[in-house]
Amino acid sequence: MESTKIVVFKGKKIRKTIFKNEWWFSVVDVVAVLTDSANSRDYWYKMKIRVKDDDGVELSTFCRQLKLESSDHKQYVTDCANTEGIFRIIQSIPSPKAEPFKRWLAKVGYERVQEIEDPELGAKRTRLLYKLKGYPEDWIEKRMRGIAIRDELTDEWQQRGAREQKDYEILTAEISKAAFGLTPAEYKKFKGLKRENLRDHMDDFELIFTMLSERATTEIHRTEDSKGVPKLQEDAKAGGEIAGNARKQLEKKLGRTVVSNKRFIEKTKKGRILPEIEE
Repeated sequence: MESTKIVVFKGKKIRKTIFKNEWWFSVVDVVAVLTDSANSRDYWYKMKIRVKDDDGVELSTFCRQLKLESSDHKQYVTDCANTEGIFRIIQSIPSPKAEPFKRWLAKVGYERVQEIEDPELGAKRTRLLYKLKGYPEDWIEKRMRGIAIRDELTDEWQQRGAREQKDYEILTAEISKAAFGLTPAEYKKFKGLKRENLRDHMDDFELIFTMLSERATTEIHRTEDSKGVPKLQEDAKAGGEIAGNARKQLEKKLGRTVVSNKRFIEKTKKGRILPEIEE
């Protein structure tokens, strides 16, 4: 028997349950939230017919029949969809609440499930948030790989003597300066960024050279068994220079700089900047 839990969006309850290690949500509850319909079940029934007639899409294929607890405290089989399925379904619902609901759902749908340890959920949520912000799949793959490489590097720093936040800032600035000729603060200013995440506004080449510089630094630390911030800083400069030299060679061949002052993606279609994704 599935265990029904309740989440709330703008004061309205939405039932959800765990199935195959991820959250599945009541479709009629979502419909009720987005449409304010007096009869969300009827709206969902008619909507499935309309979408099939207009687009040839069977919305039911995004659903599974799962048992959820009703207001009478009994379990009933109900149409449910996982986060991605709900996203597809609400594309067919004209509602001003759709965009904020998508962002809310991305967080709620991929939050860590305490009852079932699944480390992939955090990565799924991050991927989905980038997708919502309009990033293409190939960029997302590079960004996710970059996050993994960065995590690996900071783990090395912690194990090798970097303890304070200031240490991490110094080491990161050393890599960036050697790789791009700019510290992260200077780079953000160059792109016209304030509170936004710098790496979320890097293009393919910028992400690739960032990954190269940080992966090279990690390997230098390990090869030389570096200890203490001064030695880590020396390695950081060396790792950054490896990427910096590769960048300069490419720029010479292309006849242009790859250090861009452009933001990769700035706004949604409605012109609202979406929340930044934390690393």
